[in-house]
Amino acid sequence: MANFRFMLFINISFILMLGIGPSSIAANDDRKAYIVYMGSLPDGEYSPSSNHHSILQQVIKGSSVADILIRSYKRSFNGFAAKLTEDEAKNLANIKEVVSVFPNRILHPQTTRSWDFMGLNYTVRRNPTTESNVIIGMLDYGVWPESPSFSDEDFGPVPKKWKGACNGGKNFTCNNKIIGARFYQVPMGTDVGSARDEMGHGTHTASIAAGNVVNDVSFFGLAQGTARGGVPSARIAVYKVCYQAICFARDVLAAFDDAIADGVDILTVPLTSSGTEDLFNDVVAIGSFHAMEKGILTLHSAGSGGYKGELKVSSVSPWVLGVAASTTDRKFIDKVVLGNGKTLTGFSVNSFSSRGTKLPIVYGHDVSRNCSEIYAGLCMCIDSHLVKGKITLCDEFLATWEAIDAGAAGAILLNNENDVNVSHIFALPAVALEHRDHLTIKSYVNSSKSPVAEILKSETIKDLDSPMVAQFSALGPNYVVPDILKPDITAPGVDILAADSPIVPPSGLLEDPRRVNYTVKSGTSVSCPHAAGVAAYVKTYHPAWSPSAIQSAIMTTAWPMDKSKNQNGEISYGSGHINPVKAIDPGLVYEAFKEDYIKLMCSLGYNSENIKKVSGDNSSCPESSEDVPPRNLNYPSLTTSIPTNKSFTVSFHRTVKNVGFANSTYKVQVSPNSKLDVKVVPDVLSFKALEEKKSFNVTVSGGGLDKSSWLATTLIWSDGTHIVRSPILVHTYPSLRSSV
Repeated sequence: MANFRFMLFINISFILMLGIGPSSIAANDDRKAYIVYMGSLPDGEYSPSSNHHSILQQVIKGSSVADILIRSYKRSFNGFAAKLTEDEAKNLANIKEVVSVFPNRILHPQTTRSWDFMGLNYTVRRNPTTESNVIIGMLDYGVWPESPSFSDEDFGPVPKKWKGACNGGKNFTCNNKIIGARFYQVPMGTDVGSARDEMGHGTHTASIAAGNVVNDVSFFGLAQGTARGGVPSARIAVYKVCYQAICFARDVLAAFDDAIADGVDILTVPLTSSGTEDLFNDVVAIGSFHAMEKGILTLHSAGSGGYKGELKVSSVSPWVLGVAASTTDRKFIDKVVLGNGKTLTGFSVNSFSSRGTKLPIVYGHDVSRNCSEIYAGLCMCIDSHLVKGKITLCDEFLATWEAIDAGAAGAILLNNENDVNVSHIFALPAVALEHRDHLTIKSYVNSSKSPVAEILKSETIKDLDSPMVAQFSALGPNYVVPDILKPDITAPGVDILAADSPIVPPSGLLEDPRRVNYTVKSGTSVSCPHAAGVAAYVKTYHPAWSPSAIQSAIMTTAWPMDKSKNQNGEISYGSGHINPVKAIDPGLVYEAFKEDYIKLMCSLGYNSENIKKVSGDNSSCPESSEDVPPRNLNYPSLTTSIPTNKSFTVSFHRTVKNVGFANSTYKVQVSPNSKLDVKVVPDVLSFKALEEKKSFNVTVSGGGLDKSSWLATTLIWSDGTHIVRSPILVHTYPSLRSSV
């Protein structure tokens, strides 16, 4: 914190010096501070200060350079800051050596943005001692232990409760931050394995959940700020279950086995299968059930099959928190400037600078050999002799592979990946455009004798529509347990800057020579560790809470999502957007325990003998199990599957525990929906003590619903301070068991 205050002081001082500080040229009130950027430092003998003085002398009038020049940039790049009139700034911009001239702007201290976006900023209250005793287990690709995000500087000894080991293998060393490591595969052709992350995925996710505070990080100057995890003081246990692009289910289950015995507090599994599985065939459902028994909450990615439609959510078990992905208020954009002066905006994380140079554009269809017309337009067979040093225009998003192989200098792509608000890193200057803008460029190329374009370096802008669920984020309802709404929550998962493995090309292509310590990624595998960080944060305030209590706190305090911007509603975001600060004080919690989940399995028709084996005790299904419907699991959301095209009346039974004020009275409110009639009995809950429990019943009635449709509303309990929200959803989608 002391370092942060010092940096803030320096920044404020710098702003004052550049913008409003006293000056010996006070008579010239029309002078303002500008930054003149001149690119990289030239090779060979070069005196930046002398050059800057010389350039200023060409444009200033009536003042000395010494009075105007504020500072020179001369160690890492070339440029200067100076107090200029508007005319002087315009004249400077026309000088050959100058890349750009722009007004000095006030910048505020920034992070990798997602945690600030959720309200978990520098100033939020924390329990540092308790936080350092929390252990997050990461089932992923391992980590890069030397990353600054995992330094153990200022960390105390490993928590005494830790029972794990550092079996990280070759060249892997644990410390007081990364307190344990295991790996589960030995690469072919070698007899030595390692927990070291050679893909970047695990390093990224671990730093999001619990990475240290690391100042001044960016992706080649983009999104510059401070990187940190949700619980920077927490410890990390690494379980490397993936190699290359393969994560065997056997290894995932082995990692659960180890992690539970090692003594982790929270488990995050940012991995999903290609389809939904029956609970007993789902290694995440199995492993997380046994984790739940030991008081460990598992966070699991919802999946990235949103473009496939409904019923594709991968996280289906009720003892797991399933996490969707959504945007933050920072968006990466890129622009392409055509030779006719038109500028079009698209999406990419493009770190390459064009330095003001426009290059010829060629359409893939016109520069291809020996392939069909469609494949030619997709740039799948472009001729290197015709595209080298030029920008290729392609009717496909993934065409950068071919463009690079052919020696293209850039690529303009069609964004046909269903990820309209997602920006990707490419191995060459590239921008992905929506269909209309892509057609505009195609028309320009076809109508111009010598079409040219410049792909600018990316920039970040404020996204006023956030949060929006990403189009790739998998949708519910729950195909396996249709009376449990999934996903449970949404969290930041689009264009997130976090730590990376420095041996990995940021674009994922070996042809990309760049290597970075921090990079930008998207996916529900990115949102999942955000939720894990929040779960760990809640646990620092409530170490004795059950996994279901933490899950309930996260779900019932979520931000309501704007349905006008999220057309798939609750089946895309569950209870809403995660809200870390509110989650530590939810007021009421819904709890469920092992015996409740056993009853759920019984009501779903699972074999009683198998249930006994899963439970490890003499649990048996009650004879009247059919009278205990799955929808009556004491879950924070209320969901049920109903018959198609029939009027319905369904009831839910719930019990809440008071964790807010000892003496409190909660009144109910139901959001209006003209197609649903909702009654709550009782409609007032009065508590006299903490930990006191109260039950209520909810009856929902309505007319018939078409096949594969849904209706939703919201149930709210409030004591005037706490707002406890639960979605109510009825649907007519099929389920795994109904199709058996």
